[in-house]
Amino acid sequence: MRLLLAPTPVSLYQGRVMTDTSSIDSAEATAPKSFAALRHRGFAIYFVGTMLAMMADSIEHVISYWVIFAKFASPGLQGFAVISHWVPFLLFSISAGALCDRFDPRRIIQIGMGMFIFVSLGWGFLFFYDGLEQWHAVVLLIIHGLAGVLWGPAAQLLIHDIVGAAHLQSGVRLLAGARTLGFLLGPVVGGALMLWLGPALGILVNAAIYLPLTLWLWKAPYGPRFRSADEAPRQPIRGLMDIVETIRHVRTLPRIMYMTLLGGVAALLVGIAFQALLPAFAIALGAERAENQYFMLLTANAAGALAAVVILEGGGFLQARVRTAFVLVFLWGCFMTAFALSRDIVLSTALLFLAGFFHFSYGAMLQTLVQLEAPVEARGRFIGLYNMSALGLMSFSGLTIGVFGEFVGIRWSLGLSSGLLAAAVLILYAMVRRRGAVSGLMS
Repeated sequence: MRLLLAPTPVSLYQGRVMTDTSSIDSAEATAPKSFAALRHRGFAIYFVGTMLAMMADSIEHVISYWVIFAKFASPGLQGFAVISHWVPFLLFSISAGALCDRFDPRRIIQIGMGMFIFVSLGWGFLFFYDGLEQWHAVVLLIIHGLAGVLWGPAAQLLIHDIVGAAHLQSGVRLLAGARTLGFLLGPVVGGALMLWLGPALGILVNAAIYLPLTLWLWKAPYGPRFRSADEAPRQPIRGLMDIVETIRHVRTLPRIMYMTLLGGVAALLVGIAFQALLPAFAIALGAERAENQYFMLLTANAAGALAAVVILEGGGFLQARVRTAFVLVFLWGCFMTAFALSRDIVLSTALLFLAGFFHFSYGAMLQTLVQLEAPVEARGRFIGLYNMSALGLMSFSGLTIGVFGEFVGIRWSLGLSSGLLAAAVLILYAMVRRRGAVSGLMS
C-alpha cells in the first residue's frame, strides 16, 4: 500500500492544535458516572461486538497454536507467533493511526476484521486438507498481526465518536473490559470448538464470530460523516513523515508525552511477558498441584482486571489524572515484585489479582488521557504513538524477564524487572513534578 499520497507541508499540525476538551469538566459534573458509556446509543452493541471479535481472536490463537505445536514441535515457530503479534504494533501503529485520521475508522476496523476472517479461513482450509507448512503459518501469523494493528487505533478513535469527550474514560474502560472478557472466553470456547468439531471445522466456525461487529459497522451512525461541521479537516497520509512529525510534536504536549513514556516503560520492563512464566511459577509453588495452581494464577490476573471494570465503572472511581496514573503504575510494579518473591499460592493468587486490577486501571487511564489531550486533527496518530509504545515495546519484555530468567531464575528476573519499573516510575514522576510546577502539567 502506498502511503505517501500528498506533498509534505511545513507541519502536519499547523493551525488548530487544541483539543475539544474545554467543556469536559462541566459535562462530567452533570453526567451519570455509573457505566456512563452504556447510556449512549450504539455503545452496548459496540461493546458486545468487540467482545466477540476479541474472543474470536483468542480462539484462533488457541486452535492454531495447538496445531502448529502438534505438527512442527518448533519452539522457534512458537516464538515467531509472539513476535509477529507485537512487532507490527511497534512498526506500524502510527501509520495505522494516520489512516484513521484520513479515512473512516469504521472501514479501517472492517478491513482488520476481514483480515482476521481471511486468516481463520486460511487456517481451516490448510488444516482440513492437511497441507499446512511452516511458511504458511508464518504468512498467516503476519497477516493476523497486521490486522491487530489496524484494529487498535481505529477502535479507540470510534469510542470518541460514540460517547464523546465527557464519557470517554467510561468508554475506554468498558471497551478494555470487553476485550478482557473476550480474551477470557476465548480459551474456553476455543477448546470446546476444537474438541467438538475438530481444529479445522472449529476455526472455520470461528471466522463467523467476527461478523457481528463487521456488519454492524457498515451502517453504524458514527465516523467522519456524523461529526460536527467545525471538526478539523482530515489530514493527508504522508508515510514516514507522519511518524517523524508525530514524535516531534508530542514534545509540545507534555501530558501525552509522559503518558506515552509511562506506558512504554511498563511494557518494556514487564509488559505481559510474565504470563508466559506462570506455569513455571505454578510449579515452583508446588509441583504436585501445578496444573490447578496455574489455573488459579491465570484466572486471578484476569479476574482482577474484570473487577476493575465493575468497581471503577460502578462507582465512577479513579477519574483520569496524571498523578493518579503514576500511582497506579507504581502500585502495579510493587505488586508484581511482591508476586515474584511470594512462596505461598494463596498470597501469590491475591497479589496477582491486585496486579490485574491495577494493570487494567492504569492502562485505561493512560489511553483516556492521551485521547483527551490529542489534537483533534491528529488524534489517530497520537493513539497510534501510544500503542507503539505501550503495546509495541512488549516485543522486548520477553528479554527483560524470560531471557534474563535463564541466568538468574524467574523469581529474580521478574522481581528485578518489576522493582526497576517502580523505581523508573518514581524518577519519571519527579521529572513531571518539576516540569508541572511551571506548566501546570499536574493540574
